[in-house]
Amino acid sequence: MKLWETVLCALLSTLISLIFGGLYTIGLFRQKRPKEPPLDKGLIPWLGHGLSFSKKPFPLLEQMRKKHGDIFTLLVGGQYIHILMDPHTYRYILKESKSKLDFGVFASNVVLKVFNFQPTTTHHKIGETGSRKYLRGKSLLALNQILMQNLKEILLDSVAGKSGWCQDGLWSFSYKTIFLASFLALFGAVPELEVNSKESTKERRCKPYEKFFADFQQFDEFFPLIVLNNMDSKTRKEAQRLKNYFWDLLSVEKIDKREDISFWLVDQDRQLADAGMNEKMRTQVQLLYLWASQANTGPVTFWLLAYLLKHPDAMKAIRAEVEQVLKETGQEENPMNLSLQAIKTPLLDSAVEEVLRLKAGSFVFRTVVEDFRLQMDNGNEYDLRKDDHLLLFPFLGLHMDPEIYPEPQTFKYDRFLSPEGKRKEFFKNGKKLRTSIMPFGGGTSMCPGRFFAISEMKIFAILMLTHFDMELVNPEEELPSSVEHRIVIGTAHPTRDIDFKFRRRF
Repeated sequence: MKLWETVLCALLSTLISLIFGGLYTIGLFRQKRPKEPPLDKGLIPWLGHGLSFSKKPFPLLEQMRKKHGDIFTLLVGGQYIHILMDPHTYRYILKESKSKLDFGVFASNVVLKVFNFQPTTTHHKIGETGSRKYLRGKSLLALNQILMQNLKEILLDSVAGKSGWCQDGLWSFSYKTIFLASFLALFGAVPELEVNSKESTKERRCKPYEKFFADFQQFDEFFPLIVLNNMDSKTRKEAQRLKNYFWDLLSVEKIDKREDISFWLVDQDRQLADAGMNEKMRTQVQLLYLWASQANTGPVTFWLLAYLLKHPDAMKAIRAEVEQVLKETGQEENPMNLSLQAIKTPLLDSAVEEVLRLKAGSFVFRTVVEDFRLQMDNGNEYDLRKDDHLLLFPFLGLHMDPEIYPEPQTFKYDRFLSPEGKRKEFFKNGKKLRTSIMPFGGGTSMCPGRFFAISEMKIFAILMLTHFDMELVNPEEELPSSVEHRIVIGTAHPTRDIDFKFRRRF
């Protein structure tokens, strides 16, 4: 064979290998093996169901569930993702060791994309330990008191000197109020934003923080785009500007200058420094804590008040419950200093859970570390390949299942209570569910700040119910629909605001 023929054959062989290798990479040749879940690659090579999955995941997953059952595999942007819908099987996944199913790979990628640092196992352990120490138990009681005092000043100052009704957008009012009160309780006063520190009221003193809040909302809107790397150059530039702005304000170099910063954040920063993390990375961690502590509580608080305003019977019953329990515990004279641990509010607790069921339930993500055999609760077994991903979506698989929750789209404030007033049990296929609601994820990826988040919602609701009359400006107006894709990363945002009015009760 002549030299040019040899070279040509080599080039052709290489080209063929590249073509077939590329086709394999984009998923053209992957076939379902025996005992693997049903495989649906969509119509577009490599992309698969990527467009539908990122823009309108609910209709896609509901369609796939009807077509394939409670477990199936989708090709999404070059990744094979196993979707598990059976809530009885969730507990097995959440208990599985990270040597087989790992959350860390996904979480590290998100943190790197959004917050620009690569967390380690040590950093994760420091965060988990700190959350257990400071965001629950006795430390949480102290934090709740600080939050309550902040809310008291902001809420009462907002109507000081005003007679009659005040009017505002409920989304703007509730989210901004809980954000400011919570931020000051956790992060303390930021010197650069304290230009009006001598003002006589907390409301006026908080005015400079309103731009900070607006910038946070904008950053939060960019969050899913950053995760999906779906930004144009203008959006990318603005997202980076916001990061730089937050990093400057929250810089750990200035942490000693912040008044009333929480023990949680001070201790977290000290431990990260002791673990060898430099100042730049520790400042990036501060932005992570800001987003994690603020991004979901405000939206859920909005929905809680919105549903109570739209359902006067629910508001009346919960207000009566709160007033009765405050009277029984001798706190009716000054409910601003109430202790959540000293009172029991089953109706309010049920309403909070109902709102979380309706508006929360993000994906629970695991990476398949090694070839893995999944056993379903019904005894069926499925093989999952190494480097694939496993996704639980409690919002559809659990929260919106009409067998578990009749009329799942309807708000029922007492849904989680039995006729005897105890916590209700829920069933699927005649079998009791171990876990009937998963608004905070599960297993090792469960939100470590969930106890503080629930405290925030309850405290805010109690203060609004006991100190204010509230009504929708237009009682006939329907509540806004949800921005669908937000639920997959946390809690739903409304598509628009809705006006309400409020006034002091006494």
